[in-house]
Amino acid sequence: MLKDLSLAADAPWRERYRAPVIAWSNIATQNPQHGLVCTNRDGIYQLYAWEVATGTLRRVTDAAAGLINGYISADGNWIYYLHDARGAGSEIGHYYRVPFAGGTPEDFTPQLPEYASFYFAETVTGNHFGFMAANQTGFHIYVVDHASGEALLHYESGALSVGPNLSYAGEIAVIATTEKSGSTDYSIEAYDVVTATKLGELWDGFGTSIQPVGFIPRAGDMRYLATTNKSGYARPLIWNPRTGERLDIALPELSGEVYPQDWTEDGQYLLLMQLHQAQYQLYLYDVPAQKLITLNHPAGTYSAAYFSHRHTIFACLQDSTNPARQVELELLTGELKQTLLMAGTPPAGRRWQSVTYPSSDGTPIQAWLVTPEGAGPFPTIVHTHGGPTAVMTETYAPGCQAWVDHGFAWFSINYRGSVTFGKDFEKAILGNLGDLEVEDIAAGVQWLIANNIAMPDSILKTGGSYGGYLTLQSLGKKPDLWAGGMALVAIGDWRLMYEDQAETLRGYQRALFGGTPDEKPEAITKSSPITYAQNVKAPLFVIQGKNDTRCPARQMQAYESKLTEMGKSIYIEWFDAGHGSKAMEQQIEQQEMMLRFAYRVLG
Repeated sequence: MLKDLSLAADAPWRERYRAPVIAWSNIATQNPQHGLVCTNRDGIYQLYAWEVATGTLRRVTDAAAGLINGYISADGNWIYYLHDARGAGSEIGHYYRVPFAGGTPEDFTPQLPEYASFYFAETVTGNHFGFMAANQTGFHIYVVDHASGEALLHYESGALSVGPNLSYAGEIAVIATTEKSGSTDYSIEAYDVVTATKLGELWDGFGTSIQPVGFIPRAGDMRYLATTNKSGYARPLIWNPRTGERLDIALPELSGEVYPQDWTEDGQYLLLMQLHQAQYQLYLYDVPAQKLITLNHPAGTYSAAYFSHRHTIFACLQDSTNPARQVELELLTGELKQTLLMAGTPPAGRRWQSVTYPSSDGTPIQAWLVTPEGAGPFPTIVHTHGGPTAVMTETYAPGCQAWVDHGFAWFSINYRGSVTFGKDFEKAILGNLGDLEVEDIAAGVQWLIANNIAMPDSILKTGGSYGGYLTLQSLGKKPDLWAGGMALVAIGDWRLMYEDQAETLRGYQRALFGGTPDEKPEAITKSSPITYAQNVKAPLFVIQGKNDTRCPARQMQAYESKLTEMGKSIYIEWFDAGHGSKAMEQQIEQQEMMLRFAYRVLG
């Protein structure tokens, strides 16, 4: 049963949104007293200079739509970030830098045309830097000498490419590219930066992916850390591009995916993160001894984990009732040493429960379930994460708790296409998007009903980005399941989206479909929600960013027009930002709009 709609200024659900989080941190390689932190402590995500010894944070950016990516120089004196040149949230512009001590930002690549990017790197010594710049001509990866400003290496590709990873003093650059696979699978290539010649490449064949991690942070040591999923699950490997030597670390005793996070300066230990059934466990791996050490750390979701200058482990830790905070763990045991940077203290929430159910073809699907107090069935929110190459783990999600406060059950599905459940699970959707995922969602609804959790006539679908896409696709392909839909920054038409989006996302879309819309017209049509517009029965509420270059406006306007012409119920709330809001109060406003929509739909 629905509880009374709570819209008081101090409602617990609002206060959870207002609890600040520490999104991630990093430390300067040559100046460990200087760090960089991303947090929303002032109401919107920005970058903060971090005085590590005292824990003092000083805000250094003021991006109108917020900022979640940034990098600190090796000497700790500069902070780099992608400056949004087109407007609030476009994610297209130039890399800027601002002094750690504060000051006027300056354009770091003024000679280049505007670009999209999600990768910037600097050597441990600080002599070279590198970055990826994607524009209409493709993906460009540069390695630049700091002193002269000379481009030492310029890699170009029309395929989705990432990098560069740079060795200790920039002798070698490693680039990951999807050129060989034509899908989302990567191979890696190593280049001598001085001669700009290719040293070698690593690939395990079609259907496999080698994901880059980074070089050992030690002078003269050219060993490189990556992962391969040739066994079906991600496992670490160490490769020397100079000699061609390769060491695969199979770890047969572990289930699920194992991702290396960092390694110590002496090369003895790797920090490994296991993800099995969307739950985390950290390990040390002693490379010379080939020994795995289980760490006894607090439970929860870990991110941005790395070895610190204190011979400890720094990481961000969160769970379903506690916001992300920066913690320090003992190196050899993993036990909590201290909390370095506190998050906010929100009102109490309900813990998530991991469940598994069979899809329509029997494939096991993992999901997270939260129910309010009392006996079911309940009105229910069915949520899907973005990506699709992502995963929902037990995270602090104020939106989830807002629904539970009001008497809803909340159910988040790790559908096929999600990562960390093996390469077959992840790749099952490639070339045929929005099909198996919808089957997994529909099977989840049936499981909820059969287990007396969901009220059959009071189920609403929601999600953002690819999760928003699956909301539209589910309403069109399984119209009888839903009382309503709420989509954020969603995809309605893959063809129009490709025409307008940033090149970074174009490359990703080509990888997902195996080609451009002109090369794969049938798949594009079959996978687009606009194709199923005539089937939609439930009212739909969409929240879309005006300046979004990942899921641009025009494709959603076309979807809206199609539904409106057919007499369907759709309303779009346009907000002045890009791919999702990074501001607390705007997120609260959007949650309130969704609550009002749900109460109106369910009466």
